[in-house]
Amino acid sequence: MTRLLGHYVSLEIVLLGVVELALAFVVIYAMLAAPGMYDTYAAPALAPGAADLSAMLAFTVAATAATIGLYRPEICLERRRLLLNVMVAGGLAFPAALLVSFILHVGISQRSVTWLAEALLLWLACILVTRRLFSYAVRRNWFVRRVLVVGDGPHAARLTGLLNASRGIPFEPVPAASMPLSAPALRENGIWGVVVATEDDDRSQADDLLDCKLRGIRILQDSSFCELHLGRVDLDAIDADWLLYSGGFRQGRLSQILKRATDLVVSVALLVATLPLIGLTALLVRLETPGPVFYRQQRVGLYGKPFTLFKFRSMRLDAEAAGSPRWAQRQDPRITRVGAFIRPMRIDELPQLINVLRGEMSMIGPRPERPHFVEQLGRVIPFYHQRSYVKPGLTGWAQVNFPYGASVEDAREKLSYDLYYVKNRNMLLDLMILVATIRVILFREGAR
Repeated sequence: MTRLLGHYVSLEIVLLGVVELALAFVVIYAMLAAPGMYDTYAAPALAPGAADLSAMLAFTVAATAATIGLYRPEICLERRRLLLNVMVAGGLAFPAALLVSFILHVGISQRSVTWLAEALLLWLACILVTRRLFSYAVRRNWFVRRVLVVGDGPHAARLTGLLNASRGIPFEPVPAASMPLSAPALRENGIWGVVVATEDDDRSQADDLLDCKLRGIRILQDSSFCELHLGRVDLDAIDADWLLYSGGFRQGRLSQILKRATDLVVSVALLVATLPLIGLTALLVRLETPGPVFYRQQRVGLYGKPFTLFKFRSMRLDAEAAGSPRWAQRQDPRITRVGAFIRPMRIDELPQLINVLRGEMSMIGPRPERPHFVEQLGRVIPFYHQRSYVKPGLTGWAQVNFPYGASVEDAREKLSYDLYYVKNRNMLLDLMILVATIRVILFREGAR
């Protein structure tokens, strides 16, 4: 694992991205060798500026691929989803590359458009070859990380379950009883690191663990391991002291100003860009069913303060005629025909940009919940109220890592990601979430 943009990512995925970026550059630069492709480069491709153009186009297609999730570890290992993502990447990279060429004032002819399509097809073929090799390496366990789990109680069992369920580049949990807790034995058995998941009062192996650490073996607590390498906070492995003394949870004044400025700029830009879509959606909602176009609902905001959230109405007026709030379910009969379209595409949430402008929400943050659910979940899930110490957002770390929650257990899982965001939030993480949101909308992940 390596630290990138303040967060741990798989080193193998980083190297895969670098290799494929280099391939994109080589393919584009080599094909520019044929004269007449771009009017600017009627001369041989080695003319000054050809390398710059190749680099810009290569970066554009690679960034497009990353935006739609082509470098998510689980996508790399699932052939069907990989083929779908590769086709979408090619389809989106084509207009993006044309836009970059236009911005760079490169003369574009009919022949150059054909050339660009051919270059993208060749690049996509290279992608399929590299992913085939990558999958082969994974099947041969070249990238597996063997983790020695110290402990035999509930903490160890829960950690083992999380490791077995981890997606992408796998961690292989190894019980501590299977080998001596000594540095030579751990190295001989290819142990990547030791994760301590003992009960609070178990200090029987402290001396052995300290000896291993001083001899260069990676030693982590289960709570730290989940945060650093799984991108979540293990609610069962933390307590109030961990929250009190752990790092993070702090955002300086300058960061707050930058975040608010970003919220204003992005929300205004999105409102202007989607104004025709907003008008069309409002018309369709009004034509299908009687009642208001916008749905107003009380939600819990920063520090637990309630506010009125705006959405396009996507359910019938009698959706909660029984008087009790309900989570949305799959194939929910309360959803209208227009709602069945705008909900998966997140179009129904566009009016929340008004909440962002008013300062009640941010572009990035935990999902704003209804007071009824907050009260209910706060009674059964530890530290649930702590998610309200940042503004709720249109999208967030939990939303791009876990599907729509429709149960207490789902809410608990999402809270593990929300607390990670509350603890580790920064502008770079916000940027990663915004990019990931494009993938979530494009592939309609988790919507109901």
